[in-house]
Amino acid sequence: MKSPDIVILANGTFPTHPIPLEVLRQADKVVCCDGAVKSFPNADVVIGDGDSVPVMYHDRLIRVDEQADNDLTKATRYCLKNFSPLTSHPSPLRIAYLGCTGGREDHTLGNVSLLVRYLRDIGVEGTMYTDHGTFVPAHGDQTFECFPRQQVSIFNFGSSVLSSEGLKWQCYPTTEWWQGTLNEATGTSFTIHADGYYLVFRTYLPK
Repeated sequence: MKSPDIVILANGTFPTHPIPLEVLRQADKVVCCDGAVKSFPNADVVIGDGDSVPVMYHDRLIRVDEQADNDLTKATRYCLKNFSPLTSHPSPLRIAYLGCTGGREDHTLGNVSLLVRYLRDIGVEGTMYTDHGTFVPAHGDQTFECFPRQQVSIFNFGSSVLSSEGLKWQCYPTTEWWQGTLNEATGTSFTIHADGYYLVFRTYLPK
């Protein structure tokens, strides 16, 4: 897995697993979504309307009051505009998303689904780290690293063609999110064939 250029920390549950914590520790730039700065005071930038940001952090607060998008999207757009020239490659921008789950369930579902929007609409290669595994968005035919008995779920986002190699159960063009859950890797890589977008979840541990 490629290392991210930037970490965006959302105001969900702060990570406890060693993998997302190490991603946060090694980050060159950390952007917090509004009140998340209370969990990580060393953030470089704070994005949001500022209502839940203590005054002591207002020196790094970028206020964005519009309500058409949530703070995660506002932070992503800020990174795309301000940090892309600082990376070693012009595009796409690789962002690690932490703290996006564990709070309100509607926020969790919204945050996870946004990964596909970011890849499709603004060219961001996002990886969302939870305390159990990672979500990555993808398009078309892609091969993914894995290990035997790693738990894998494939969520379809509009692909009319969807199949797999290297998973215990064959993928198909699912129409409901639950239909793509609870699959399992059989080797050290698996391939997804698709004509559209989809989201891949992989656990840190085997079953």
